[in-house]
Amino acid sequence: MADTKKTLPRKALPPGARIETLAVREGLPATPWGENSEALFLTSSFIHPDAATAAARFANEEEAFVYSRFTNPTTMMFERRLAALEGTEAAIATASGMSAILLMIMGLLRAGDHVICSRSVFGATIVLFEREFGKFGVETTFVSQTDLAEWRAAVRPNTRLLFAETPSNPMTEVCDIAQLADVAHAAGALLAVDNCFCTPALQQPVKLGADLVIHSGTKYLDGQGRVLAGALCGSDKLINGTFMPVMRGAGMSLSPFNAWVVLKGLETLSIRMAAQSANALKLAQWLSEQPGVNQVYYPGLPSHPQHALAMKQQNGCGGAVVSFTVKAGQGGEAADAQALRKAAFHVIDQTRLCSITANLGDTKTLITHPGSTSHGRLSEDQRLAAGITQGMIRVSVGLEHIDDLTADLARGLHTLND
Repeated sequence: MADTKKTLPRKALPPGARIETLAVREGLPATPWGENSEALFLTSSFIHPDAATAAARFANEEEAFVYSRFTNPTTMMFERRLAALEGTEAAIATASGMSAILLMIMGLLRAGDHVICSRSVFGATIVLFEREFGKFGVETTFVSQTDLAEWRAAVRPNTRLLFAETPSNPMTEVCDIAQLADVAHAAGALLAVDNCFCTPALQQPVKLGADLVIHSGTKYLDGQGRVLAGALCGSDKLINGTFMPVMRGAGMSLSPFNAWVVLKGLETLSIRMAAQSANALKLAQWLSEQPGVNQVYYPGLPSHPQHALAMKQQNGCGGAVVSFTVKAGQGGEAADAQALRKAAFHVIDQTRLCSITANLGDTKTLITHPGSTSHGRLSEDQRLAAGITQGMIRVSVGLEHIDDLTADLARGLHTLND
């Protein structure tokens, strides 16, 4: 057996290492064993040499791992790597993307505070802000994702947070992060951006002025739909000073196993995002030419209202999510909601390759009807205000061959009126 006392610590990364390198190398602590692959620490607690040391560690007088609800080596490795990719000082891992939003609100706000939120965000996010946070006296005003004047007009003396998801789910609307940051900071508020659709491989919101970045690690960070995970990235003051005390008490923690899975997923993030975005662009272009399609929503298309902004913010990529609306008979979008829903269901049900599921960010192509799944808990008025009709279909494009994907969707689109 090797003499562990002679094991050398890991080399420090060179300054200026690029995102592809950080995704593979960042967050590896030196250990006596010198393992090349990150270790999985499946333990709930950690042993202390004596009672006095235990007391000092629990009092934060000595840095050490204490209890996996808030300190675990594997989880720490994931946090350090994600923070490096996002260009933030720190990150804190959570059990899911929604729990990251919950942690943010519990840490930042109190009864009487006000939030401005895009009305185009994920359906569960709207429910959380409007229904759950409202119970505790936090009021939310929902505004247009892209109308900066609405954001400005919604500001109040008690506004503490602006929240946006860009591109939005499922309309792929893109907001100007830098301009929203200016609005927030002029009001003495913070800007939080959900970066789920782009990931740091395409977009780093903090470099554009955002204060906080939200992630559902369940999506592209893992990349294979294996586990639930979330994270909140920002300054050391916010992450460790504001959110860590809440995490320690409330325990919306990411399990070490899930942290390890997503940590390994990050290694291929840039490669996957580039390949899936390229596939998505081809699919969006193909959909735009289909007679059964009414409209395609994809930032990579020149026809997208925020195409130029998306290319500027998203490293020249449109991302890997494409949404489109179908026609119902000869009525197009003028058809009633029931006919549009029937047409959308027909296209979805005719697929043989795409997985019918409301998740996204998988290497497999996933297809869903947002009006009855991801945004199903919203009222019809809320859905329509966000632009989500019953004829809309969302496709999270995977790594299959593009010809196989188009053939799969053609089966339903070409038989809409049969």
